[in-house]
Amino acid sequence: MHLFFSTDRKIILVRANMSLPTILQLPEIRKFFTLHRKLESLHHSVSRDHSVGGSYMGCEPMGLFWGLQPAPGAREGLRLRKINVTTPYKVHLSLLEGHVSSSVAQATELAAVTTERWYTAPGVRRTDIRHNGVVGTLFLPPGPGPFPALLDLWGIGGGLVEYRSALLASRGYATLSLAYSRHKDLPGPQKRINVGGSYFKSAFHLIQDHHQVCANRVGIISLSFGVFLALRLAIQAVVKPSCLICINGPVGGSIDISNSEGMDFDGDKTHWLYEDQNHVSFRNVSLPTNFFPGTILKMENLACPIMYIVGEDDLSTSSTENANLLEETLRAAGKSKLLTRLSYPGAGHLIEPPYSPSSRASLWSIKPKKLITLWGGHPAPHAAAQEDAWKKILDFMESNLRQ
Repeated sequence: MHLFFSTDRKIILVRANMSLPTILQLPEIRKFFTLHRKLESLHHSVSRDHSVGGSYMGCEPMGLFWGLQPAPGAREGLRLRKINVTTPYKVHLSLLEGHVSSSVAQATELAAVTTERWYTAPGVRRTDIRHNGVVGTLFLPPGPGPFPALLDLWGIGGGLVEYRSALLASRGYATLSLAYSRHKDLPGPQKRINVGGSYFKSAFHLIQDHHQVCANRVGIISLSFGVFLALRLAIQAVVKPSCLICINGPVGGSIDISNSEGMDFDGDKTHWLYEDQNHVSFRNVSLPTNFFPGTILKMENLACPIMYIVGEDDLSTSSTENANLLEETLRAAGKSKLLTRLSYPGAGHLIEPPYSPSSRASLWSIKPKKLITLWGGHPAPHAAAQEDAWKKILDFMESNLRQ
C-alpha cells in the first residue's frame, strides 16, 4: 500500500506491506500506498494529513489497513481473512523518498516500523467445540463471568470463521463461532449442508447453558445465509434469543430448505447471473420473487430486537429487497419498534469488522472449474460502512445484552 504526500518542494510516500497466508493457505503480499505532502519536520500524521494520490485520496486514519490490496501478479480471487486468531497480522510501514509506483520493489527508505494487529485481547480463551455433533469454537472473555453471549453464524462459503468471534470476546461477549458446512468434522459431502434445524438449536443451547454465560442474555450475529438460519432459529418457541444482528442476508430460500439436511447450495443455478469477466453474482438467487413457495420465514413471530444491515452495492444477496420485506412484515404485525435498519451506499456484501480490506470479488470454488463470485462494494464507502456498522453493532449489543 502506498500513500503520496507532496509540497511544492518534494513528495514522500508511505507504504504498508503484509506477507501472510490467506484463507486458501497460499502466500500473498498485500500492499497499499499513498502520496503525501512532505512536511518541513518530516512529522506526518495520517489522521491529519491528506493523501494526494496512490491507493486513496484525502484523510483516512486507518486507510493504510483497509486499503491493502494484492500485490501485482498475485493469484486472482484471493481474499484476506484471518485464519489463526491467536497470532497477529504484522504490517511493515515504510516512508520512502519521492514518487514511487506501487510496483517498484526497491526505493530509498527514510524510516520504517512494523506494527501488529491482534484479534484476541490478553486473557481471551479459545476452546475447540466438538460436542453432541456441534462443531465450533468458543471464545470466552477474561474473568469468571457470567458473560452475555452470542452465536456467530457466517454464510454458506463454509468452514469455521473465528475472527469476528475473537473480537467480540475481546469486548466481553462469550461467542460461539459455528461451522455448518464445508468442514471436515461435519457429516456428509462438504458441498452440501448436511445438518438440520436441530443442529442450530443444539448450538444455541450449548452456549446458553455454559456455566460462564448469562442464560437470558444470548444473541445471534449473522451474515449472508447465516441470516436465514438466525431468523429461522429465532422464530421458534424453544429458542429465545435476546437480540439478532443480521448482515446482508435472505429471509427465505430459492429452493425447498424446510429441513436443510442434504441441501446442495451449488445445485440450482437458475438465478445465477454472470457479469464482469464471467464472474458470477448470486444476487438474484435471494430476490423474494424467486423464493421457493413456503420458504419465506414467519417474521411476524419475532419477539426480540433485530438489527438488519444493508450494503446497497451488495452483489451476492438482494439485501435491500429482503430488508424491505422484513420491515413490511414487522410493520403489519405491529412490531416495527423491534427493527433497527442500517443502510450503506457503496458498501458490498461482506460488511465485516472495521479496517478489513474489502474484496469486490473473490474465489468461490476451484472444482469442477474455477469460479469467482462478486461481493460488491467500493473501497472507501465500504470501509466507512464497516467502521460505522461495527460501532452501532456494539451499541446495539450493549443495550440488549448488558442493560
